[in-house]
Amino acid sequence: MNIRFLGQIVLQVTGLIYATVKYRDKEIDSADGFVPQTEYSLPFDGEWYTINGGITKNTSHSWDILPQRFAYDFIIVDDEGGSYHGDSKDLHSYYCYGKDILAPADGIVVTVKNSFPDCRIMDGEQTDPDTPDIGGNRIIIKHSANEYSTLCHLMPGSILVKKGQKVKRGDVIAKCGNSGNTTEPHLHFQLQNTAGFYSCIGLPVHFTNIHKRIFNSYYKVDSRPLPEKEDIAEGYIYRGLLVKNFGDN
Repeated sequence: MNIRFLGQIVLQVTGLIYATVKYRDKEIDSADGFVPQTEYSLPFDGEWYTINGGITKNTSHSWDILPQRFAYDFIIVDDEGGSYHGDSKDLHSYYCYGKDILAPADGIVVTVKNSFPDCRIMDGEQTDPDTPDIGGNRIIIKHSANEYSTLCHLMPGSILVKKGQKVKRGDVIAKCGNSGNTTEPHLHFQLQNTAGFYSCIGLPVHFTNIHKRIFNSYYKVDSRPLPEKEDIAEGYIYRGLLVKNFGDN
């Protein structure tokens, strides 16, 4: 493990301890525990697959990592559940690589990281040991006093916005990449209560005007059970869903 990445792990652990102590009585453990002030769209065009994430402990991306409790990972898949065609080591073989990433709502850009390289695709779903940063290239947008969205693993050099810039819902802000702690190209998306990447708490994201459907080939790509009835709520998404904004093809 390289020194820079080890430093990232230390930051993540320190931030988790800080958030756990600071928000001990404000920790959110369900969608009912948070009322959003902003309407959010999916941060991409077309139909993508929700490979990780949900609003309950059973479906959570990473329940015990507070910033990522309600986070999502999105990829694009074919009818058989494959996320690429051709050489699995070639980033351009992945359907989502290089696709436009959109602002999920109006806001002001507060953080931009745009200089990390894409990571290599490793064998056995391992992450690249030379990864210099967990989140990779990323954008954090402030939408209201206590609502910030974070979009991670972006393509190096693809970010089109600057810190302090105002964005509108649906603006193209970057392209999907493979930077950061990732096994393959995908978009990591989360809503959080502060601009601190490591020291925040995650918030449930209520999406408006979206279409969602269960992926018919779910069990070809995922051994985890599909979410139960108690894991599902209107306007929220969870792993196993194909999702898109209304009006997208």
